[in-house]
Amino acid sequence: MTKPLEGIRVVELASWMFVPSAGSVLADWGADVLKVEPPDGGDPQRGLITSGLVPGGPGGVNFMIEQPNRSKRSLAINLTNEDGREAFMKLIKTADVFLTNYLPHVREKLGVDTDDIRARNKNIIIARGSGQGPQGPDAPKGGYDGASFWARGGMGAVFPPGEDGWPAGQASPAFGDVMGGLSVAGAIAAALVKRERTGEGSIVDVSLLATAMWQISPLVVASKLFGMSSLPRGDRRMSPNPGVGVYRTKDERFISLILLQSDKHWEDFAVRLERPILVDDERFNHSSVRAQNGPECIDILDEAFAERTLDEWKERLETFDGVWTPFQTLDELYSDPQVIANGYLPSMTHGSGDEVQLVASPAQFDEQPIEVERAPELGEHTELVLNELGIDWDEISALKESGAIL
Repeated sequence: MTKPLEGIRVVELASWMFVPSAGSVLADWGADVLKVEPPDGGDPQRGLITSGLVPGGPGGVNFMIEQPNRSKRSLAINLTNEDGREAFMKLIKTADVFLTNYLPHVREKLGVDTDDIRARNKNIIIARGSGQGPQGPDAPKGGYDGASFWARGGMGAVFPPGEDGWPAGQASPAFGDVMGGLSVAGAIAAALVKRERTGEGSIVDVSLLATAMWQISPLVVASKLFGMSSLPRGDRRMSPNPGVGVYRTKDERFISLILLQSDKHWEDFAVRLERPILVDDERFNHSSVRAQNGPECIDILDEAFAERTLDEWKERLETFDGVWTPFQTLDELYSDPQVIANGYLPSMTHGSGDEVQLVASPAQFDEQPIEVERAPELGEHTELVLNELGIDWDEISALKESGAIL
């Protein structure tokens, strides 16, 4: 079936995870994404060691390159070389979108800033990812998600600090990058609709700072209204709704229980827990009284959940209409029946010949799962794409000899 962005060409001049992850989403949606990299090493993420996990590990899979760069084509072009820059601009002439996270002074130095791009393609959509946004005193400064998203954007303030007072560390590698990239991709799709209707190409800006603030927006608004500077460490036994919380099982696993309309499910819930006191005792038989007797009710639930293993609770709660779910480990996602049924971990064939599963971007179209291909090697498609542009093989050979391309 036709993907929604088939026929759209994206020229990506970006590195690391944030903006390249936007390119991967556009590729998932059918766009032809041309990743332009410097010939000397390419995207620096090709050599990044993340959290002690070394690229080129088991099977030679560099997971931090594969996930945000799958299904793209790579061109190794030296933009400091005049002939290389001209080859790049020939790409720009054919593109619908120019996607970049290069800092303003770098774009200006290389001659690929907004005016330069628009001079070659006046209706192109220019999408820029940044740490702090395009305006203000820190607009020219770089930013990674651990800084601009987690620390500056307030994300760290919604996770309670440790007992020693230190702020919580970032949840996982690229935690903010992938959400920012999804925002960039969505904004580009909206800009494509605008251009289709008006003929006007937009300049799209998404920052890690803005992404973090949006993700925690209810608390950002509440902080001004209630004088909060961070989310305080709470006492789970003081919850006004014991039907919403986390409970520990006999085998030290955890279950998330979300009974927002707790009265609707309470009698059935009490039966499954084998706790008739929850409906017979006037302290617990309605949400209004449970709010007044939360600690005592939670103690009963804690005791009940601790009597059975997670597997036993899965069987006992299988037909329960209330919302609950176990806290899954990362490896358990691969066997989750919903992940499998919806194709959320599509496979691709790595350059080593091994089958590797990547994570699909979350949107599906026409009830079809996302399909992915491996990330390209540095400069793998340089000659082929330049030839597609009408550059003959003699000129391509001359570009290689001059150092304009890899």
